[in-house]
Amino acid sequence: MRFNYKFQHILTLKEREKEETLTLYDESVRQFENAAKKLYDLLKKKEVLEQFQSDKLETGYSIQKIRHNQLFINNLEETIDFWQKKVLATRNEMRYWEGKLLESNIEVKKYEKMKDKSYEYFQQWINTNENNQMDEIAAIQFQHRKGN
Repeated sequence: MRFNYKFQHILTLKEREKEETLTLYDESVRQFENAAKKLYDLLKKKEVLEQFQSDKLETGYSIQKIRHNQLFINNLEETIDFWQKKVLATRNEMRYWEGKLLESNIEVKKYEKMKDKSYEYFQQWINTNENNQMDEIAAIQFQHRKGN
């Protein structure tokens, strides 16, 4: 006799949902990492540029070049502000998918646990059935021997 789990279709569906959620989570992690790397690169660039400007101010720097540098730093700060918001948004999205993945894992584990319990019950039922059949066979053999 073969074990047939009555909720197998649901378990398969939940596992598929979990895999899809994992894919979306991995994609959100990748987007977060890319945005964070871009932000880090921009902050590093700003730091280097400010250090360069500071060094040049000590040694002498034309007003035109100072204005040009300051304009560039202001534009860089706007870009940094954009990427900070982008990092925050991608972090929130990553956390959202992380929560969904956790929920999916819990759902799959519930159905797997139910399947395990159902299988244990099935095994007990098979063992009880086999024992009963063995008892019947032994009783029949005993009756045949007694009758002879």
